Amino acid sequence: MDELFDLSLYKSLREVFPRDAEMRRTLDELIAVEAHHLAFWQKFFNLKLDRLDPGRRLKLWFITWLCRLFGATAVHLVLEAIEVYGVRKYLSLWRSYQGQPLGAALQNILQDEFKHEDALVTRLTERKINAEKIRNIFLGLNDGLVEILGAVSGFFGAFGDAVTVLMAAATTAVAGAISMGAGAFGALNSEQEVRRTESGKRLFLGETSEQAEMAEQPFQSALFVGGAYFLGALVPVLPVAFGAQSAWPSIVAAGVMSVSVSTVLAFLSGMNLRKRIALNLIIVIVAVSATYGIGLVAKRLWGVSV
Repeated sequence: MDELFDLSLYKSLREVFPRDAEMRRTLDELIAVEAHHLAFWQKFFNLKLDRLDPGRRLKLWFITWLCRLFGATAVHLVLEAIEVYGVRKYLSLWRSYQGQPLGAALQNILQDEFKHEDALVTRLTERKINAEKIRNIFLGLNDGLVEILGAVSGFFGAFGDAVTVLMAAATTAVAGAISMGAGAFGALNSEQEVRRTESGKRLFLGETSEQAEMAEQPFQSALFVGGAYFLGALVPVLPVAFGAQSAWPSIVAAGVMSVSVSTVLAFLSGMNLRKRIALNLIIVIVAVSATYGIGLVAKRLWGVSV
């Protein structure tokens, strides 16, 4: 079914950009590879599949719609994401079934995944899935979402007044975004200095430096992390700004956002979707429970009120 989905997607994307000759040529070659894979598995399992299930049909429509909306860059991201997912999936299968008929059958598929498909996608465009950027975006969004949701919950537990909660949460969000950006800048700037020092030492000693230049720039990374943190922080703050009188609207908004971000990042990086969503939701639940409890204790013990 995965191979049938990939084949259907490549055929669909081919129709999205009829005037892009290079993209159509690459997709034609990918279509040929996926058609071979699909035929192989149908023969191996003695199955004849020619129709996607409802979930995959919806996924196909949604991804095609996004590619129409955002253009060639979205297609590049989708192709690379599918490649990453395919490699991880087949490697996992191969490790589980080494020495068995299925393991032997995977050899040729993995050769295609590692060589032919990778070469085709790389030829179409430079790598657009940057692991460091994914990490920074996820780190910033997740931290902003969880920390400020925790703050909103705790402030409601202690104060119970929406205006006070909004003021406290908003100032915390701004301070947190600046702090996260500054932390990312400082860490990468320090790493850059260490690399320069090491490179200079090797140059003085007449040795060849094998260290590659850092792909990440400190200032750019700081903007990514700080900006992502602030966007994540807005999710639990906005319901209060629009009149919420309890933490529940913020909790619901944060939960939906957490699932959405987890889904996108899992797709782009090939992560396990269910595990990522479950982990993030558990973190949200723990943060809300702990901070709301602290707020109630503070109100009861020290009479914090407005």
